[in-house]
Amino acid sequence: MSQPDKCGIRNSEFGMEERQAESTIPHSTLHIPHSIIDSHAHIFPDKIAAGAVGGIARFYEMPVAYDGRVETLFDAGGKAGVSHFVVQSVATVPAQAASINRFIAEQTRLHPDRLTGLGAMHPAGDIAADFEQILSLGLKGIKLHPDFQQFYIDDPAAFPIYERAEGVLPILIHTGDYRYDYSHPRRLAKVLEAFPKLTVIAAHFGGWSEWPAAMEYLAGKGLYVDTSSSLYALSPEEARELIARFGPERVLFGTDFPMWEYRAEMERFEKLELDEGTRRRILWENAERLFGIA
Repeated sequence: MSQPDKCGIRNSEFGMEERQAESTIPHSTLHIPHSIIDSHAHIFPDKIAAGAVGGIARFYEMPVAYDGRVETLFDAGGKAGVSHFVVQSVATVPAQAASINRFIAEQTRLHPDRLTGLGAMHPAGDIAADFEQILSLGLKGIKLHPDFQQFYIDDPAAFPIYERAEGVLPILIHTGDYRYDYSHPRRLAKVLEAFPKLTVIAAHFGGWSEWPAAMEYLAGKGLYVDTSSSLYALSPEEARELIARFGPERVLFGTDFPMWEYRAEMERFEKLELDEGTRRRILWENAERLFGIA
């Protein structure tokens, strides 16, 4: 997939070459604290992981680093110094939500010290039932992906989700894709205006492949963003500008597992050369506060 030059980012071919080169850097050279939280990781049951990862690779037209299994997440993330993961999956059709939520909740029950789970919802699903299930299972938020689920962020069909979540649960929502208009940052800005008490994490620095639009429409709006699937395409200067515009207290470290190789992601983060206070906020403090991670 060629990413547009107008976004001021490198194309995917450059990004993949960078990833391969950085993955050879010895782990001992990375400046990693004792604890890192990955706030954006997708996991799948072993029996469907290969198919799910294959679907992601086809959708984004790029290789995927890992197989999407929980065991792989722990192994690869642990070797890079990540000790806790906020995990989720996407209900591409409404009927998937309930089973996804049970799977995520079971994994968090089995690994309470390592996993925090987000629930799946779909605007065309049984919103009341799915929301109550998420609460009853003890999940800590909601994951939406408008491009996969084919709904516009500001479609009134999604408003019942926002109404229930407002003041109750944060929503991690995929934002931005130059190929589609479902998740454009301007649409999320309308939702934030309509639901001022809604806690939103706009994935991918608020607009994957559309970072200038993310800054134009979302900076200063009081939402959170994460670093997932962004650092491979942004220069350190561009990433630092995004952090400054959204505020270090509103940025979460995320990898979008299984997309990117963990050690390469950590190396990209270290290249930002952030001050120690900003690093702590992004790598774990903001996530601890937002999700109640002890």
